[in-house]
Formats: sequence, C-alpha cells, structure tokens
Amino acid sequence: MADAGSNVTELFRASTAHSPSYAALSRATGDQQPITDFCIPCNPYFPPPEMFDELGDRLRDILTYYPSSADTITAELCSVLGLNPQTVAMGNGSTELITWIDHLLVRESLAVPVPTFGRWTDQPMETGKRVDMFPLPESGGFALDPASFADFVRARGSRTAVICNPNNPDGGLLPRHGVLALLDQLQDLDLVVVDESFLEFADAEADSSVVADAVLRPNTIVLRSLGKNFGLHGVRFGYLVANPGLAGRVRAALPKWNLNSFAETVVFMLKEYRLEYGHSLRLVQRDRQEMIRHLSRLPGLTVYPSQGNFVYVRLPEGADGALLRNRMLEEHGVLVRECGNKIGSSSSFLRLVVRPKPDVQRLVAGLERTLYATPGTSRMSDMSGPALPPGRDLVPAVQAPGPMPMHVQVPARPAPAHALPYGSGTAAVDRLVQGA
Repeated sequence: MADAGSNVTELFRASTAHSPSYAALSRATGDQQPITDFCIPCNPYFPPPEMFDELGDRLRDILTYYPSSADTITAELCSVLGLNPQTVAMGNGSTELITWIDHLLVRESLAVPVPTFGRWTDQPMETGKRVDMFPLPESGGFALDPASFADFVRARGSRTAVICNPNNPDGGLLPRHGVLALLDQLQDLDLVVVDESFLEFADAEADSSVVADAVLRPNTIVLRSLGKNFGLHGVRFGYLVANPGLAGRVRAALPKWNLNSFAETVVFMLKEYRLEYGHSLRLVQRDRQEMIRHLSRLPGLTVYPSQGNFVYVRLPEGADGALLRNRMLEEHGVLVRECGNKIGSSSSFLRLVVRPKPDVQRLVAGLERTLYATPGTSRMSDMSGPALPPGRDLVPAVQAPGPMPMHVQVPARPAPAHALPYGSGTAAVDRLVQGA
C-alpha cells in the first residue's frame, strides 16, 4: 500500500473542507487491502443483511424506474415517525436542506459554535453571509454554554443561530431543557436551527429531541439525517421539521423528484425493520462506551465524552494528525478523520467513528505502533511525537476484553470555562475566529 501513499496524500491535500470519498480512496490505494473506515460516521449494524438482500433483489426496478413524488415518500416517512406531513420537508441529504435553508431563510448573518459540521460555516459564507463563530472552549471539554452563546448572538447582532446537537466533531450533547432555554432566549431571531443529525445515537436522556416543540414555534427548524442513522450515506436522504409555514417554504423550493428510488424503497421498508433499527442503535451506544475505554488507555491521548457515533480525541503533544492519518492508512489500512480542516479545530485532533470491537482493536494497535514506537521500530521521529522513557518502546497491546458491558462510566464533561483564552492550534483559524 506504500506505493499508493502519494496518491492518498494528494487526495487529502486537494480536499480542503471535507475528507475524500471512500470510493476515491479505494481507487487511489488500488484496492490493495480493505480499508477499515473510522472516518465516515455510519451505523455499522444497519441495515441488517436481510434488508440488503431485499434491496439487491429489487435493484433492477430501483434503478430502472422513476421514484414517486417527494410528497408520497414524505407521507410514508411521517406515518413511520408519527409526524404531520405539513411540518416536514425531505431532502436529498441534509446538505440539500442546509443549502435551501441558507438561500430562503438566512438574512445577512448566521451564528454557530465551532468546531462543528462544515456546511454550517461554509454554505452561508459561499452566499456572502457573515458567519459569527462562537469558539467552544477546549478547557471546558467543548461543551456549549447556552447563556454564553445567546449573549454572543446578541453582541454580534446575528439574525440566525445554529447548533448541532450532538455536535460534530466532539459529540457534545446539550440536554433538552438547555436547548429549549436557548430557543426561548432567541425567539426574536429570524431563525434558529437545531441540527439533530446524530441524536438517534445518544443515550444520555430518554428523549433529547425538540422536534415536537419546533412545530409550535415561529422561527425554529430541526434537521434530522436518515443516511447517518441507517448507515446509508450513499442514498442521500434527510428531513427537517418546522411549523407548516417554514416547512412549506422549503418544500415548495425543492426540485421535483429530488428523492431517488433508493430513498423511496428504504423509507417504505422501515416499518418492517423498526426493531432491528432500534437494536442497532443500542449496539452503537455500547460500542461507543467500550471504544472510549480502550482509547483512554493510550498515553497522552485526550478522549472527550461523546453522545454521537464518533469520538473526538486530542493526540499526544507534538503529534501531527495529517501524518498520522496517512501512515495509519498506508501501513495499517485504517482510515481516520484528521480535523485540521475544521474551523475551530486543528491537526492535533481526530474524529474516530464508533465501530465494533475487532475494528477498534485494529485501530488501537495501529495507533500504538505509529505513535509510541521508537524511531527504529516505526519511524516515530516522522510523527514529531514525544520520546518514551527507556524500556517503553511500544505501548502494550490492549487485551481483548470479556463480554462488552452495556454501560461503562464515562467522565462528565467539565463545566465551561469561558474566561480562558481560545486557541485552535492553527494561527489562520485563530485570526478568523477572533476577528469574526
């Protein structure tokens, strides 16, 4: 795989806002070995094999014929979720909905905590809006303080505010009462968006969603993802929920047949596979706890609590995330998400998708060999990492644990400390955020 290393490096260098696609990476590596993907935040347990078999049996018809209208597909989704179709707009992925929200509903400025999902900063900047970026403090575990964010919105005069809950990339979750308090404080804004794309993976409280509240408020939209939850990013489907007026404005602007036949087929299969879907979420929650436990054992690695299907980590002092990413892929066939191209983050951070135990063991083994080995063992000097004490050439391999518990205690996020100075680790980003 080393021969393909330069091709892989060029792919990442050319992808300035997001990681290159899995297909592009597979082509660049020449399919020399399978890639264990810790980059794309999929659900590894859904769809089940039976559902894939059914999709395969119907593949010819799915690809041959036009889909039904978006209204038909939306009505079926709403019957599954118990929503009023007048309050819902379905899109070709949440990114399409973000684009239309920006074009139709965002005036002049948008406030958003950073780091976060890149389209919430990039999309409005692409259409000439002012983006007011509220830095989440690393010293506070990247936790969002609603009162401080509301004060920031007031001070900046922002007309739209967005939060991701859980946030991407750190997985921080604002409890439902905190989200509602923020919505109350910002009820005079043109628009407040709560992006709940990863909320299905959270287990901190019984129900953190504010979907039911959004339909009663004049300026609130809740965005949800289907591709992320169902492990089907390639299908490209998501939806928003708002009062009928807001939802109707977006729905009216969407292109005819913006939903494909794969999306329709999956939506009409959901009732049959609801139990399997619920079980898949519980497995991801279990794996997240176990993955945090294993990663927390690695010396110098800071692991932040998460309620998403990913874990945010800071690398040991001096390690370069971009070099680590390239070597993990080239030498171990493990793809990780280095966060140097996320505003408010830096190449000192990785976002690692939650995966089953055998994959996590492969990830941890690769990190051990790449980060902690002496130069004579695996070129540690290339990583600019700290030298280990004598006699500690390699961190001992993680022992295979027994049956994975459903609940593992994870330290709570520290209380926010907003008085401390912010630093992303990237000078250009610091200037951008501080000058916003």
